[in-house]
Amino acid sequence: MKKIRSLPEGSFLKLFFAYLSLAFLIGAVCMPDRSTMFSGLWKILSSPGKISTNYFAVGGYAATFLNMGLVCAIALGLFLVFRGTPNNVSTLAVILTTGFGSWGIHILNIWPTVLGVLVYALVKKEKPGTLVNAMLFSTGIAPLISDLMIRYPHAEVVGFNLPGILLALAVGFVIGFFLPAGLSFSPKVHKGFDLYSAALPVGMTAFFLNAVLYKTLGVALPAAPDTGTLTVASQTAANLFCGILFGSWVVLALVLGCRPKDYRRLLTDPEQVSCFISAYGNAVFLMNAGIFGAFILLWYNLIGATFNGVTFGILFCMLSTCNSGSHPGNVWPIMVGYWLTSLVFGWLSGLVGGTFTQAINAQAICVGLCYANGLSPIADRYGWQYGILAGTMHYLLVTSVPNLHGGFCLYNGGFTAALICLILVPQLERFTHEKRERKAALKQ
Repeated sequence: MKKIRSLPEGSFLKLFFAYLSLAFLIGAVCMPDRSTMFSGLWKILSSPGKISTNYFAVGGYAATFLNMGLVCAIALGLFLVFRGTPNNVSTLAVILTTGFGSWGIHILNIWPTVLGVLVYALVKKEKPGTLVNAMLFSTGIAPLISDLMIRYPHAEVVGFNLPGILLALAVGFVIGFFLPAGLSFSPKVHKGFDLYSAALPVGMTAFFLNAVLYKTLGVALPAAPDTGTLTVASQTAANLFCGILFGSWVVLALVLGCRPKDYRRLLTDPEQVSCFISAYGNAVFLMNAGIFGAFILLWYNLIGATFNGVTFGILFCMLSTCNSGSHPGNVWPIMVGYWLTSLVFGWLSGLVGGTFTQAINAQAICVGLCYANGLSPIADRYGWQYGILAGTMHYLLVTSVPNLHGGFCLYNGGFTAALICLILVPQLERFTHEKRERKAALKQ
């Protein structure tokens, strides 16, 4: 155990990703519908993935778990094949991509954009191993790739066809080729206050392609999935799987030597930390992954979320920042902001005679909160009250943003978080002191 505890970050994360992939594959075999696992996987591969598509309804539980396990294994495989070294950003990329394996990404629609990033590496003569994170982030537009392959320019699915596959490859190549430049520029826009940094270039790309392929050409935008499909859910399966997985991480962290005071230091550190493994070690990171995961799971149970494939996936999408800045101590203000705003605007909607559809457990709001978590650096830097404000603003905007990208950007909430940063961060910098500045002023 001492060897594992002292492993370099990259080596430890490879073990962590392998553990995660194996957990999903074991989960697939344990599902009651495991006999239809492979036929269900084919249904997922041959169906649209526009948000919010519930893979539990499309292919079944076992097929969804199988897809998630294979997606995670492919992500790990990219690091192994190209000899890349995972880091805190890789943690976000791998867990995020795996989470989308239950509602938008599958083992087929990821390849066109991944190949585009490879073409970029060849042209720029860069090592592919340094671009694995970019390969994974490029898959945030995978629903568009699926649509191009199986139904564009039709409204209904026509099946895989050569023109569609060639178009998907061409669009994927273009997206993947230009994404690395966008990824390097994105932090300059939001100044590090959006942990889902890749969402900005991916969201803008989806916005542009929606305009070109649909609006400009006059092609009808396919309808979103029937909301009735979201009722296919299992609270038992989600809670049992996540409870065992997150609990095992806590146990392993204790075995590796993480003490309560070590984790308390992470929660109370006055400085904003962007890489938990580097700052606190492997054991403390693993403890945060387990406790933060359980914290997220508890929240969705408390608000009465429907545990369909989308909700199950966003548990992991939200967890993806567990090594790059998020923990229960800086995420709770954002949750409170969401909860308070839902109460206030539900009341205001009644006063003005509106039809309120954004209760705290509404599907769109559950998904939105998953990415509002990316604004946790605001709570870290400026204090919990501004975390609540950031959560409020994200709640108000997140359900309108899909109109820009047509429902083809899986990073919708992260894209929204970047927009919130553009609005809020300049005001905070101009009118508000950071936490450390306020504390220093009090000591004088």
